[in-house]
Amino acid sequence: MSAKRIHSIDFLRGLVMILMALDHVRDFFHNGAMQGNPLDLNTTTPILFFTRWITHYCAPVFIFLSGTSIFLVGERKSKKQLSYFLLTRGLWLIAAEIMIVGPGWTFDFQYHMIALQVIWAIGISMVIMGGLIWLPYRVIFMIGFLLVFGHNLLDPVEALHKEPFGFWWDLLHRGNFVFYPYADGRVLGIFYPFAPWAGVMALGYCLGKIFAADVSESHRKMTLIKTGTGLLILFVLLRLSNIYGDPHPWVSQKNILYTILSFINLNKYPPSLLYLCLTIGPALILLAFTEHLKSKQSHVVMVFGRVAFFYYLLHIYLIHLLCIGVFYIQGFGDKDIHSQGSPFLFRPSTLGYGLGGVYLMWILVVILLYPICKKYDLYKQQNKKWWLSYV
Repeated sequence: MSAKRIHSIDFLRGLVMILMALDHVRDFFHNGAMQGNPLDLNTTTPILFFTRWITHYCAPVFIFLSGTSIFLVGERKSKKQLSYFLLTRGLWLIAAEIMIVGPGWTFDFQYHMIALQVIWAIGISMVIMGGLIWLPYRVIFMIGFLLVFGHNLLDPVEALHKEPFGFWWDLLHRGNFVFYPYADGRVLGIFYPFAPWAGVMALGYCLGKIFAADVSESHRKMTLIKTGTGLLILFVLLRLSNIYGDPHPWVSQKNILYTILSFINLNKYPPSLLYLCLTIGPALILLAFTEHLKSKQSHVVMVFGRVAFFYYLLHIYLIHLLCIGVFYIQGFGDKDIHSQGSPFLFRPSTLGYGLGGVYLMWILVVILLYPICKKYDLYKQQNKKWWLSYV
């Protein structure tokens, strides 16, 4: 730990950012990405399943750690200053999701499709936290706990509901790649309903207390290990029961491997309790053992963690530009470009490579981004301009 940064948090944040790029590279470069769901046990292979599944750790861990960082920023700001920062940064992230991130995915700057994805979820959660921080610590914990541990109580109700839920309910809780027209020929897609994610951020905020200067390293480490292990035990017990915690029960498959895949195949949209237990639990244990990392490799990972949003913006545009290059290299032409209503203009269903090519492209993306992110990280350390905390 240093006076300004907590290295274990930077390392874990950087690790999930690197993993995140794998999933997005797969979206653009796997020759089967447009033809099926990699988590569909009827059509997937184990390696394809795990290529997608491992990236499930990215969103929950990042949003959870965002909450922890909010607590730590609050250690050196007044509540009024912190609340203002959360409100303005949250609104900026929502605007960035629509104006910058979305076109990075589609290269459609006429906004035929606007998608509310993870940056939106982080932004609206920050806006909510801008109000919650005024409440007592225990109240914030209870709100986060109820949102995360209690929202699956709605699963049976939603399962019986046969009609569309409507925009506001989809935005709050149910939305799973649902689309609403917002103008002629234009749609708004809800991918990340925000209520459970706001709960994740609130609980991450509460975790920040163990990183305070007056908490001993041994107590922090033991708390992280116990909490992470407890979440994993809770996951196993609830998942075995098939009673609560995820809308999709696991079932026996054709062999033990696929049965295990069914057991860990959990609902992300919205994030179920079991999904969050299985992703955040190991993350807390990893935090406990990475406080004193000093290797060159860990430093590389921490760079990505310190400039996460900057990296996020760059990696989308870089991956898409590389996809356009592959589009023409593989013999596709202007006639193969999709209409403006498609989320992937330069993504014919047969474009791309097998998983080996996907992994090589992923490594290439990370390597290309590292020197840019390193320079930006150094610039942030040497300059204390206010706008740097927003990028």
